[in-house]
Amino acid sequence: MTSFRPEDRPSAAPLPDGPWEVLIVGPSELAGIEAEASQVETLLSRLGHRPSLRLAPRSAWEGPEHPPTGRPDLVIVLGGDGSILRTARWLGYRQAPVLGVNLGRLGFLADVSSDNVELALADLAAGRYRRVDHLMLECDIIRGDTLLHRELGLNETSILAGPPFSMIEIALHVDGELATTYRADGLIVSTPVGSTAHNLSAGGPIVRKDLDAFIFTPLNPHTLTNRPVVDSAAREYELVVPRPNTGSACVVDGRVITRLAPGDRVCVRRAASRFTLIETRQHGYYRTLREKLSWGGGARGAGPEGTHEPPPPEPAL
Repeated sequence: MTSFRPEDRPSAAPLPDGPWEVLIVGPSELAGIEAEASQVETLLSRLGHRPSLRLAPRSAWEGPEHPPTGRPDLVIVLGGDGSILRTARWLGYRQAPVLGVNLGRLGFLADVSSDNVELALADLAAGRYRRVDHLMLECDIIRGDTLLHRELGLNETSILAGPPFSMIEIALHVDGELATTYRADGLIVSTPVGSTAHNLSAGGPIVRKDLDAFIFTPLNPHTLTNRPVVDSAAREYELVVPRPNTGSACVVDGRVITRLAPGDRVCVRRAASRFTLIETRQHGYYRTLREKLSWGGGARGAGPEGTHEPPPPEPAL
């Protein structure tokens, strides 16, 4: 387990001392989720907290509906990282601290196992946790002088070339200044949270998730010197596609927001809202990366803690 130093803990605890208002959420299609939700609900009630439950189909998290008036003290998300993305979008500009319980596969964000929920809640009550605020992005699509759409995102904004699958040009402006023009199959603008998602698959860097930065990763760029770039989230970024394909689109966190017309501007900036993840002592940042990405797992003689036995001597000739 990772031991927390006092300076790792937040100066102002996000959870009250008294009973918590806890919202348990998750996708209703997930196998076994009703039984899991019932167990978590019973556990919270036994500890004196006030749980409420919202299990709904994945499609129900895509709409504009938001939680009732009043913000819960804690949101427990059952599922995987996709469930956390949908919950962050559903909460919108009324974010609340989130504890992710992993019922999926990889789970970079949802890293508390279902077997350890009781231990995680005990850690929270005892102050053995971190509150980590994560950068969220705000994406505007502007056509002429009209704002077509504004979307809040946690992972990334992407411009994808789409059918007929020929390269497109994407001009990147930083604080109003032209930085570069990509000729590529698309461009990913990722937050640090999203750096281990589509960005990583496209060859982009992993950026520590509590940093305030954006990562720009071109998809199959025509020019080999167009490499991923990391820049400050304090700046404003504008992407312009002068000649999109018929299927070119702007995508936020895996959802197609709109098809692109010539000259559309996609403006990306730091959102006022922050996504807050509660991390218990069960996992540290690098331990999560090491376990989820199997770093060092293929080395000969590697033990569970990354130790190595010396290789056998080469046979004499």
